[in-house]
Amino acid sequence: ISELSQVPLPVMLLPDDFKASSKIKVNNHLFNRENLPSHFKFKEYCPQVFRNLRERFGIDDQDYQVSLTRNPPHWEGSDRRFLLSSDRTLVAKELSSEDVADVHGLLSHYHQYVVQCHGSTLLPRFLGMYRVSVDSEETYLLVMRNMFSHRLPVHRKYDLKGSLVSREASDKEKGKDLPTLKDMDFLNKNEKVYVAEEDQKDFMEKLKRDVEFLVQLKIMDYSLLLGIHEVGRAEQEEEEEVEEEE
Repeated sequence: ISELSQVPLPVMLLPDDFKASSKIKVNNHLFNRENLPSHFKFKEYCPQVFRNLRERFGIDDQDYQVSLTRNPPHWEGSDRRFLLSSDRTLVAKELSSEDVADVHGLLSHYHQYVVQCHGSTLLPRFLGMYRVSVDSEETYLLVMRNMFSHRLPVHRKYDLKGSLVSREASDKEKGKDLPTLKDMDFLNKNEKVYVAEEDQKDFMEKLKRDVEFLVQLKIMDYSLLLGIHEVGRAEQEEEEEVEEEE
């Protein structure tokens, strides 16, 4: 990203930008193996494309770099596929090499869609894709904006498909600290989400437009991620923390 900041923004992206990559090799002679290997390689896919996407999503490159590198990220919950940045603004998903090829295949369509909707979408916001090579072991990461608030904790979350067929979380999943619940769980808990009329209209327009885009790409396996923050519960948790400190 630091090197990219020295490169002028292109007037328009070219087909080759969607195939491009940049690589660096780091030789760390004064190393502590527990914290950093003696050498590793880092590859950034389609740097100009993702730079353009970050700009369209209103994300400053310097802020992005700080979020990724200031402090080590941590695994999100028990799912070892997702890393959360220390400031909770970014999520990095571990991919397979096949997943990387799939992202490459849809990236030009995704970018065009983001341009058309002016970055106003409920779809995951792709910000960067990388490969890290350490001791011949390769790890692929797709960095996205955290869809949830980085300030307010999520007390419940749902993966909703609009179907009731096999749409209930398993007992094992429900045993987690923050399980990913499903459509049947939403109904069984009699959950209701109240949204202002204007916000509801805006939300439904985005949802309809996003679904139409996914249909055009013949993508069928998608769902709506819903996070619920309980204001009363959060206030109670804060009071309990203050009492413990006293």
